[in-house]
Amino acid sequence: MNTSTTAGHLIVAQLERAGIQRVYGVPGESFLDVLDGLHGSSIETVVTRHEGGAGFMALAEGRLTELPGVAMVTRGPGAANAFIAIHTAHQDATPLILFVGLIPVADRGRESFQEFDINAWFGSTAKKVVTLDDAASAALVVDDAIFTALSGRPGPVVIGLPEDVLVHAIESGTVEPRAVARTEPTASDLAALEQRLAAARKPLIVVGGEGWNQASSEALAGWASRHGVPVLADFRAYDAFPHDSDAYAGYLGYARSDNNARRLDEADLLVFVGCVRADVLSDGYKRGLDAVTVVVNLDADLLGHFGRLDQHIPAHVASFSHALAATASAVQPAAGWLAEARADYEKFSSAQPDGGTGADLAVVMEILKQEMDDDAVITYGAGNHTLWPARYLKHNSANSLAAPRNGAMGMGIPAAVAASLAFPGRQVISVAGDGCFMMNGQEIATAMGHGGRFIVLVVDNGIFATIREHQEGHYPGRPSGTHMTNPDFAALARSYGGYGERVDRAEEFAAAFRRAADSALPAVLHLPQDPATRSPKTASN
Repeated sequence: MNTSTTAGHLIVAQLERAGIQRVYGVPGESFLDVLDGLHGSSIETVVTRHEGGAGFMALAEGRLTELPGVAMVTRGPGAANAFIAIHTAHQDATPLILFVGLIPVADRGRESFQEFDINAWFGSTAKKVVTLDDAASAALVVDDAIFTALSGRPGPVVIGLPEDVLVHAIESGTVEPRAVARTEPTASDLAALEQRLAAARKPLIVVGGEGWNQASSEALAGWASRHGVPVLADFRAYDAFPHDSDAYAGYLGYARSDNNARRLDEADLLVFVGCVRADVLSDGYKRGLDAVTVVVNLDADLLGHFGRLDQHIPAHVASFSHALAATASAVQPAAGWLAEARADYEKFSSAQPDGGTGADLAVVMEILKQEMDDDAVITYGAGNHTLWPARYLKHNSANSLAAPRNGAMGMGIPAAVAASLAFPGRQVISVAGDGCFMMNGQEIATAMGHGGRFIVLVVDNGIFATIREHQEGHYPGRPSGTHMTNPDFAALARSYGGYGERVDRAEEFAAAFRRAADSALPAVLHLPQDPATRSPKTASN
């Protein structure tokens, strides 16, 4: 039934009806009526300290749950700060809704205070950009945004909210949320795939993207194990497949093993499920180009796919996995094809000490594997520090990793905040480099204000190590622009009211981790690292 309300209040009502539980944002005068609608709402308003943090929190929620994350920012500077999350959600194919307050309609085109062109800014990176000029359509616009963000190739949608339109009195109500279908593979799709499987001697499955859940991951794992087909994960999609499955063979992308790169080239059949043969996965469009290629992906355009394509199955990853698991296959991989891949993974993921001074991160990861819960959520941003958790930590629970596939720094701490709020009963661990932490580490204050709990491992080597490593290769002996001066990270955590402790040696880590967990606070463990230590080598040691 329609009731008299305002567009701002109707936006909140439609978000409630869609099942949105949190919105992340920095308040602005341009969307006061939406903030008023959130007063007393069932939706928690998570007040962040920076719009980039708000965007990354929403992105993490979209990555880890079945609904898009929602962020709200103001016009001009606020929108600019949130842009990093839109670019990340676009390249990562993650559902996200960004509401941006705008100037009043009558002020457009006058270069008024904080005016900008929302379509020009976001049009090349968002799935859709829409401005709410008709107050009565507020509920429809919100519902369409959620549907668009989740449909096909997931991604971000940006909604502009003119300040004056939000307060218009309207006689409108919420609408029934549109359901996003989980498209099933057809019988002919499966039959064609089976023909290719039966002809293959070195088939390889690569998993990635969004939409996985525990049941579908385990269904695919069961099929792959029964039929002797190795499974690799796309870059930073390591939680799409259980690592304890004897079919799991590791990952592709940055810091992958040399053996997996070779395996990608040797495969005679590549089945991409939820992902495509893209830049990072293929080592810059160089590997895995000759094999018969099947792509299971809802994106009709297969954005980012490079090279050969023999079959496109437009199905949801969960639907496909269950359908495949219900079929028998005549596939007969070459002797040792899976066993060798699994043995390589087990060797590659067993840490060897890195040496050097400070906390040995390889040893720390081995200890962390024993200390962390099996369903723990891992978050990190971008940088040299991420290569240790990617290589050594295990994911046996779907939706247990929130990290930027586009390499955006600064996501780890906001993602940890969002994960801890979305899953209050689960352990959340963030591995942060000193550079990455300082980009959004202030969001620990947000966690303190909203009851978030997580443990952050801050790897402190005083340099932007990834860039320094490139400099050492291209400009040896000439480091430039990569030095950092850092605070006492443990003391910084305590200043927010959290737990902080310095861990100088790996042998001290287990006890420190337990103390951090027992504190029931956002916690930071400050791990000094030898600046000369570099990422784990790519070869299977």
